[in-house]
Amino acid sequence: MITASHLTKAITLPNGGSSNVIDDISFHVAPGEVVSIIGPSGSGKTTLLRCLGMLDRPTSGQILVEGEDILAPSYPLRQLHRKMGFVFQQFNLFPHLTVLGNITLALTKVHHMAENEARELALETLAHVSLAEKADAMPATLSGGQQQRAAIARTLVLKPKIILFDEPTSALDPTMVGEVQGVMRLLAKDGMTMLIVTHRMRFARDIASRTFFLHQGHLLEDGTPDQIFRNPQQPETRSFIQQIRTLRFAIASRQFDFYDMMSQIRQFCIRYAIPEKMDPITHIVEEMLLLLANYNSPVSIEVNHSELDGVTHVVIVHQGEKVSPLERPDADELAVMIIRGMSSNIATDTTPDGVRLTFDV
Repeated sequence: MITASHLTKAITLPNGGSSNVIDDISFHVAPGEVVSIIGPSGSGKTTLLRCLGMLDRPTSGQILVEGEDILAPSYPLRQLHRKMGFVFQQFNLFPHLTVLGNITLALTKVHHMAENEARELALETLAHVSLAEKADAMPATLSGGQQQRAAIARTLVLKPKIILFDEPTSALDPTMVGEVQGVMRLLAKDGMTMLIVTHRMRFARDIASRTFFLHQGHLLEDGTPDQIFRNPQQPETRSFIQQIRTLRFAIASRQFDFYDMMSQIRQFCIRYAIPEKMDPITHIVEEMLLLLANYNSPVSIEVNHSELDGVTHVVIVHQGEKVSPLERPDADELAVMIIRGMSSNIATDTTPDGVRLTFDV
């Protein structure tokens, strides 16, 4: 379906020099493959997609789509855009048109389809992304997730063979991410060829049949998600996918700002798209601090989240102590019950620093 050979895109620097945003990248994508593209910010992921969709022209190299050289001067780009759709981070819906109007616009104005035929096809496509009842709504009245699904429908209605997704959920509230990912999973199940730039590691692993890891403009690894995520060959890949997101607090006295800490925990959960874990984490921390209120020993708190496997731990160290506050005879029974109910597992260890409790959330 797609063959890229020695693809390079250079940009001119302010000092007059140049830098390769993508550098000598080669790969093949077969029909029906779903490729997740991961890597650090600035590694060239979006530039690669833009070159494939000819939104940016590569400096050198070759791109074949269904055997045709799309970089050839004689190649009609309109033909490429019939085969290949692009879904951006931002929704880019026309605010003065209804959802239906946004979707039928290209059908009637570019492809000269009859109004009634375009409307029928658009409604069918909206139903495919569960938005048929929003056909006459204005974009401003939709949620972010609904707007992105409308943008996907606008691409689907043109019946592309390939769709390029550039961080399609990055502009969404975390509570809306799942609905867009659900549509993309249906497209993958239907056999749509897709290349997806995403920073959501679990989604990248679960939806794809192949994964690319880009680093500093180079395609460092290309393999199945199982190979890339379970047995990466390059140290840069291992470092990237094994990142653990961590939030730390050190409480040395009862004068600490409890409300600021809770606010930071909530922001952490939103930033890393785990809103469902917000309540368990805040309840565990709050009730543990209640149990520790009668003791003067310092307390350290960590929230650790692995984006790869979705596991979150709350680690609380009661410094200088040897007995778990959950096991003390004077422990508040209601607080202990809430804590145990909010955690799927609790591990207790005695360390030189004190008693350490790890809560699985």
